[in-house]
Amino acid sequence: MNGISKIQAPELTVSRRGFMAGTAGLTFAFSVSGLVTEAMAAMGKDGDNRLNAYVTVHTDDTITIVAPAAEMGQGIMTCLPLIVAEYMDADWSKVKVEMAGADHKLYGNPKFGGIQTTVASLSVMGYWTPLTTVGAQSRQVLIEAAAQKWGVPAAEVTTEPSRAVHKASGRSMSYGEIAAFANPPAEMPKVDPATVKTPATYRLLGKDVGRVDVPSKTNGTAVYGMDIQLPGMLYAAIQRSPVSKAKPVSVNEAEILKVKGVRKVVKLPYGVAVVGDTVEATKAGRAALETKWSDAPGDGFTSDKAIEDYRKSGRDASKAGVVWKSKGDAAAAIKGAATVKSFEYTSEHTYHAQMEPMNATAFVAPDGKSAEVWASTQSPTLAQLVGAKVLGTAPPNVKVHPQLIGGGFGRRSQPDFVVDAILISKIVGGGTPIKVIYSREDDLAAGRMRPMTAHRIDVGLDGAGNVVGWNHRVVGESAIAYMSPERLEKSGGKDVLVMAGSELPHYGIPNWSAEHVRENRGARLSAWRGIGAGYTKFAIETTNDRLATEAKMDPVEYRMMLLTSEKARNVLKAAADMADWKRKRKGTALGIAFSELHTSIAAGVAEVSVDSDGKIRVHNFWMAVDPGIALQPDNIVAQMESNIVYGLSQSLKEQATLTDGVVQQSNFHDYEVFRQEDVPNIEVRVMAQGGIAGGIGELGLPPTAPAVANAVRALNGAKLAHMPFTPERVKAAMKG
Repeated sequence: MNGISKIQAPELTVSRRGFMAGTAGLTFAFSVSGLVTEAMAAMGKDGDNRLNAYVTVHTDDTITIVAPAAEMGQGIMTCLPLIVAEYMDADWSKVKVEMAGADHKLYGNPKFGGIQTTVASLSVMGYWTPLTTVGAQSRQVLIEAAAQKWGVPAAEVTTEPSRAVHKASGRSMSYGEIAAFANPPAEMPKVDPATVKTPATYRLLGKDVGRVDVPSKTNGTAVYGMDIQLPGMLYAAIQRSPVSKAKPVSVNEAEILKVKGVRKVVKLPYGVAVVGDTVEATKAGRAALETKWSDAPGDGFTSDKAIEDYRKSGRDASKAGVVWKSKGDAAAAIKGAATVKSFEYTSEHTYHAQMEPMNATAFVAPDGKSAEVWASTQSPTLAQLVGAKVLGTAPPNVKVHPQLIGGGFGRRSQPDFVVDAILISKIVGGGTPIKVIYSREDDLAAGRMRPMTAHRIDVGLDGAGNVVGWNHRVVGESAIAYMSPERLEKSGGKDVLVMAGSELPHYGIPNWSAEHVRENRGARLSAWRGIGAGYTKFAIETTNDRLATEAKMDPVEYRMMLLTSEKARNVLKAAADMADWKRKRKGTALGIAFSELHTSIAAGVAEVSVDSDGKIRVHNFWMAVDPGIALQPDNIVAQMESNIVYGLSQSLKEQATLTDGVVQQSNFHDYEVFRQEDVPNIEVRVMAQGGIAGGIGELGLPPTAPAVANAVRALNGAKLAHMPFTPERVKAAMKG
């Protein structure tokens, strides 16, 4: 029966006693955080802190488990409830999964201080302790209720899937039967999940149970934000300023109102909205808009010129950067090195290219003080906070209904599309629901991009050729400064979105440093799948291959020498073995790269050929991954396949260029992405080596670009340093 409930998770009023009993069954509760965050403080405190309700056992023996994180194709809506079911010893065939409503106090991720957001591949790591605990506690309450009914010690009662069992007397009782009579305890029992389950005793985790979101997505009943329909709803199309922070000065409103079906033209602080009866009407009105814009800070940003400026900044040692992470004294080690090698790389802006158009539906009450929002959002907490700011009301007055997400990749962590819907509904007034839909052209024109970057890596070598010092300068704008200047200030100027992956946790380099040389160019920026590691690992792993050549060593053997853990070496060796690394090829060559994400490890091998026009063809891509614990092996394989395709797309094709601050691409005909004919044969090996369950949603992307670049250099000597590797750039590199 497992699947997605079509009904929103009900509003639960849960007492401090921990769960409720009644004809509907038992609802268990657990507080995941207890941390007072900035967002929680903004929400205000109520006198009675609500506990987090995750599990309801029904008297018909079915179980409802709430999934707290956003499902955007990564399988988290199955994985998180599966953790609860495992530690509860539930029969998975009797479990129904419901998507959580927006409530940071109930469903906040402890990794983000209790904010309800799904980003950075941190859902499993963040929710692991709360969910294993609530599962173990729920099981213990059922055991104690059954023991009391039988008049036996609770220590004599154990469980089988969805049943309490007293082996001494041969009696057993289903969870549903227990739910019909159980009395709630004064407080939830204290249970150490490790005493209930270990990886060796898992029945569900580590097995392939099938994703709960797939059936509805297959038969067409899945509900995305795009599917929401409300009575009396109007539609809106948005023309955002072509350059960030420009404002509309004038607009041909009278002409637009002549378009059939257009109701209103709304001038916004950042653009113009066309409101109408149908999507077609708003689209026609949007196409007819003639808007003049104010000047903006980013007016002069032209990619070709800026990338050269970035390179110069990377070389200019007098331009200090903010140290992201470091070990030892890299500057002193490089200064005292026998030899210093320097390497430079660049990467372009990339657009998220999510398939579901950006959209949100909002209903603002006639008094303008409360609202309901339906949106495919990665960050319900942020949507609620900004919605409240727009209305000048308290956050609890903005009710957000998260929907399934048709592609997120970081783009839907930002709340701009939610702001649009709430603001326009408020302006139109009268309690009119508004559905905002971005066209592909409008989304790309005002896209929140991954930053354009330049990299300078200086490596100090001793007399024997060993790396003694490593300094990696990343030049680029700050994504966090664009999204939240306050957050950047609180971090001391450290931007994880830009700098992720520039650290070297697995290589035995005694002195290293990674620093961010910040530019201010006025582009719209955001997190993008894999965040900084998409380009920092390109620079690092391409450098390692070139150092291997300098040392006259095989690239695999060179990395094996540098890696400090057996687990990391095992993963690298597995990837090489999958590709039959030592076998001679004709017309193709192999390249390898290593990466990590949180506690997870990955290594990838690309097999490529290059035609006379400089076009790279990836024939095979092999990847070995160690997620610590493989909670859903098949889904890990699927996620790595997705990572590889997404990563190869950014490696070979994807680039958004700006001229005078304006994005030059408009749709998929000129913003190219990987298509079916480009996808290579992909093979993935999951080799869980123990530890904690690490992130997988972005693990496989970082090794793709360096593996391809290293393969091309092995094939024809071309040193690819500018991503994406377009045919023109490859041909230029082949000429030296």
